[in-house]
Amino acid sequence: MRAFDWCRSSAGAAVVLATSSDAEHPAESVADGSSKTFWTTTGMFPQELIIGFPKCVKISKVAIQCYLVRTLRIERSTSKDPVGFEQCVEKDLQHREGQLQMEEFPLPEFQATYLRFIIKSAFDHFVSVHRVMAEGTAENT
Repeated sequence: MRAFDWCRSSAGAAVVLATSSDAEHPAESVADGSSKTFWTTTGMFPQELIIGFPKCVKISKVAIQCYLVRTLRIERSTSKDPVGFEQCVEKDLQHREGQLQMEEFPLPEFQATYLRFIIKSAFDHFVSVHRVMAEGTAENT
């Protein structure tokens, strides 16, 4: 079976929680498949973004395109509701002035119905998240 990006709204993914809101740059932008649109935070940390999948999926790699993020934690849940998260990875990212941060996290295949992206700290008061990706296959349920 071919790997698939489950974080796209066209795949049925939905942003179920974002801790900050900007009408010009809504959280749903992270799931539209474009690096040109983005979600922006409002300046306090930590900030969270939770993506829900249409069903339980098996994920082998998570990626993010962002700007000015210093410390990022990614967690997963297999519950029907966005609760009971467990940490998958936490990393300090490198900042390159004027360039998007593009980080990939190859992970041992795991199941998830939700992914939570926690921006614990930043290089500035505001950050932008352009895309989140979760590559994997559908679970046979």
